[in-house]
Amino acid sequence: MHDPSRRLPGERLFSVLMVAVSLFLFHTATKISGFSGLAEPGSFPMFATGMMVITSVIITLKTFRLPHSDAHGWKAVFPGFVIFTAILMGFYALALKPVGFLPTSFVFLTISTWVMSRGSLLHALAVSALSLVLVYVVFRIVFSVLMPEGVVPEREIIAYISSIFAAGE
Repeated sequence: MHDPSRRLPGERLFSVLMVAVSLFLFHTATKISGFSGLAEPGSFPMFATGMMVITSVIITLKTFRLPHSDAHGWKAVFPGFVIFTAILMGFYALALKPVGFLPTSFVFLTISTWVMSRGSLLHALAVSALSLVLVYVVFRIVFSVLMPEGVVPEREIIAYISSIFAAGE
């Protein structure tokens, strides 16, 4: 296990790159609507990327103060879990459009939660289901973000639920 009081190889470079990417994203977010008001479309992206800049600078400063660790080689930079997660994300990206957001995200969240927590599969299933419901409600229903439908007939389900609430009026 990695000692958090020591810096791994490549950690300084990575933290500096995170500051650069955060600054670029903040600059891009300011082009959405400028600094014209809090209710403008660019206010949330500017807030999020501004927080990225602040936190990445803090992390970079802390990283530069840490002594170098004794770990070396590719295993120190890319442990097995990182490689596993990258492969899992690749499968997620490939399956997202044909299978759809809900089943693909549920499988991805379940597997990654199960592996990361090293807990029970039942716990991973519950956490994944709750997380997916929250994400779906916020982005699909509240913000009306279209997500790949795939094998789950989301439009019909939403229309049915809407008709139930409309019939009650």
